[in-house]
Amino acid sequence: MGGGGPGPLDLKRAETEARACTLCAPCLPLGPRPILQVGTRARLLITSQAPGTKAHLSGIPFRDASGIRLRDWLELDEEVFYDPERVAILPTGFCYPGRLPRGGDAPPRPECAPLWHPRLLPLMPEIRCRLLVGSYAQRLVLGPGSLAERVRRHEDFLPHYFPLPHPSWRTLTWAAKNPWFEAEVIPRLRQVVREILAG
Repeated sequence: MGGGGPGPLDLKRAETEARACTLCAPCLPLGPRPILQVGTRARLLITSQAPGTKAHLSGIPFRDASGIRLRDWLELDEEVFYDPERVAILPTGFCYPGRLPRGGDAPPRPECAPLWHPRLLPLMPEIRCRLLVGSYAQRLVLGPGSLAERVRRHEDFLPHYFPLPHPSWRTLTWAAKNPWFEAEVIPRLRQVVREILAG
């Protein structure tokens, strides 16, 4: 690339360093295994919470039921979703954080995003929209606030951000109580994603 801008080698170097990170090793029950997907030409960026156990074991982001649901929301097949030159994935925490004593995944490690997002994001200059999937991602980027209210007011955050709930099984109950999500948000989300990836 001309003009001294970021290039593939810069991103590859930063990605290699991120994947080798052991900063939170003492706090991670399954040990460090940073999971991310980056590409210099990626146009869509997904920021979620942290990998689950299945993603940790496979090393592939969203390789579980929540990933199937998210791809359905986006109307993307696996070929496109896992193409780093089209879709980038930077979780709030790159490693599986473990479980809470009463069940459910622990929050993403707070050290991760402040360390790695500022290094990686400038190296992906083609990003057009960042999907903020779940409350942790929204809090990281937008600050404190109501997830439901942000999802409902998604137009207010476009074209740079699109707030979404996390695609876990718990969201099925939430979506049933909020029928506007399926009726209004999903069609608009699919339109935005189509336009970004086709542009």
